[in-house]
Amino acid sequence: MSREQKAVDRARKAFLTGRSKSLEYRVTQLKNLLRFVRERQTEISEGLKKDLRRSECGTPLYETLGLESEIDLAVRNLKQWAAPRPVSKSMMTISDQVYIQPEPLGVVLVIGAWNYPWAVTIGPLIGAIAAGNAAVIKPSEVSSHTCKVMEDLLPLYLDKELYPVVTGGVTETQELLKHRFDHIFYTGNGTVAKIIMEAAAKHLTPTTLELGGKSPCYIDKNCDLSIACRRIAWGKYSNCGQTCIAPDYILCDPSMQDRVIEEIKKNIKEFYTEDPKKCLDYGRIINQRHFKRLMALLEGSTIAVGGENEESECYIGPTVLRDVNPDAKVMQEEIFGPLLPILTVSSADEAIKFINQREKPLALYIFSSDNKLIKRLIAETSSGGVLANDCLMHFSVTSLPFGGVGNSGMGHYHGKYGFDNLSHLRGCLIKQLKMEGVNKMRYPPHTADKLGWARFFILKHCSSNQK
Repeated sequence: MSREQKAVDRARKAFLTGRSKSLEYRVTQLKNLLRFVRERQTEISEGLKKDLRRSECGTPLYETLGLESEIDLAVRNLKQWAAPRPVSKSMMTISDQVYIQPEPLGVVLVIGAWNYPWAVTIGPLIGAIAAGNAAVIKPSEVSSHTCKVMEDLLPLYLDKELYPVVTGGVTETQELLKHRFDHIFYTGNGTVAKIIMEAAAKHLTPTTLELGGKSPCYIDKNCDLSIACRRIAWGKYSNCGQTCIAPDYILCDPSMQDRVIEEIKKNIKEFYTEDPKKCLDYGRIINQRHFKRLMALLEGSTIAVGGENEESECYIGPTVLRDVNPDAKVMQEEIFGPLLPILTVSSADEAIKFINQREKPLALYIFSSDNKLIKRLIAETSSGGVLANDCLMHFSVTSLPFGGVGNSGMGHYHGKYGFDNLSHLRGCLIKQLKMEGVNKMRYPPHTADKLGWARFFILKHCSSNQK
């Protein structure tokens, strides 16, 4: 029996004991997870520094503060989330109990990503624990130092049987996917997502896929360009551009392009100094394979800012590309790095058409002081999420669902949405063995008179619900 199968079997056996269904037990595990995040900041930071050259202050800012907030929210609201949820009644069910009862799915597989390895691995785990599931945790092997920290330290705080950490690469992941899970939660790219869906289909296992895509950033003439470009520069170059919701490219009027370039250039200097390579707050590309992929994307495009690189250090400086052609290599795939193409459009109409001709992105960014224009772009496009006049920040709003649509993913999480996503919302109707006279309308022999009464009760119910 493989190591992976043993972990899955232990998790299933532990779930069947029923201990994870207890709200008190779930709260205890969530509090232990919170204690882990707070007590192991040093080890977490050291791992991220080795993997991505994440700065000491960058670790809590981009990874652990959000996790602390999510855990705190779950602990405070778990009793309410897990309680029976009454629903509206009809004339047929007026004297019955009608409600939704959230219940655990079973054993969840959480496959994390390397770019924000704590946020996108532990984030789904919070929902899994809160919903009463067991969870097999598979951190990304690409962020190898963080993976090792997770493997060594997480079992010291959480129930090892219910929440095992399984490490390894493609082979180990393929082995995991052979086994039956009750839900698979994957963060990563579309190519791997298709493999996961195919494996899940063999067991009719539902999946949540948090993917990515080319998230557009439309800048309207009617906006404070200085503030807009500062926020775009922050959103693009944080974590060296390796963010699934980073603005992938800019759409703006040709008359704005030069000033956009100058403003972004100014902010790069403000954030990362004259020499970003020496700046502690500017990260590195995860490995040489991704470095080479990004350098190849530059072919055929004009560099307006940056472009400095050093393969031995996996360093690519903050880069802006001007007058980019829609057919350029950099526009054929999600960039996932510090390259920011600018494409010019003559109007909002052209921007909307451009966006809608492509796959649905994970995020859409709109910079404008015109609220009507913002609402129009929301109404006439589709994306996982929309953020006007800022970048990335919608990820931190726990009262909003976070997830993709179409090629950018399926399913969502954060806060109560994560709890519901990893729960079965079980419809419950409890009737009494009384008032049998009311039921005569549904029993044979069927007559026009009975049909008339049925029509009255059913349509009366629909009418009252519409009010």
